[in-house]
Amino acid sequence: MGVIDLQARHEQVDETPDGEPGLAAFEAFFRLHYRVVVRLAHGVIGDLHGAQDVAQEVFLAAYRRFPGDYEQAAGWVRVAAVHTALNALRGERRRDRRQLLAHRVEVLPSAEETVIAREARSELRLVLRRLPRRSAAALVMRHAGLSYAEIAEALGIKAGHVGTLLRRAESALRKEMDRETRF
Repeated sequence: MGVIDLQARHEQVDETPDGEPGLAAFEAFFRLHYRVVVRLAHGVIGDLHGAQDVAQEVFLAAYRRFPGDYEQAAGWVRVAAVHTALNALRGERRRDRRQLLAHRVEVLPSAEETVIAREARSELRLVLRRLPRRSAAALVMRHAGLSYAEIAEALGIKAGHVGTLLRRAESALRKEMDRETRF
């Protein structure tokens, strides 16, 4: 048996009946690294079946990415297992959030709660009218979510003065609300 016969025999082992090269090498690579990939994915996901699904995705990607040269893929499949498992977890969380939002039942306030809330808003408006205009405006803008810089620009004051203005306005608002509730 010569060198040519050994080479031809090696090529036959590495080919499938369809003539696809590298399948035997991939199978050996798969058998060598499968348990490690599943163990890594299981450590992230915590579910054996999910880890096996991740391993399937990773090895399929490795087969496509490293055709015939699986020695380079050894480190790649480990990293890919962790990343794919993390992506699976993220997808699961997003899916859970969507399902939770879809099944959320909005609880409408009762008639009594609606009347109380309306009265509280009306009372707040009355008290805001009694505050200095700039203080009331600062409170309303902050409550609406504007930043200190935006409030300063709108009121024509320095941004450093907004905090003091808001603190004084809140104090004045509390005093007026207390006065309103006493009567």
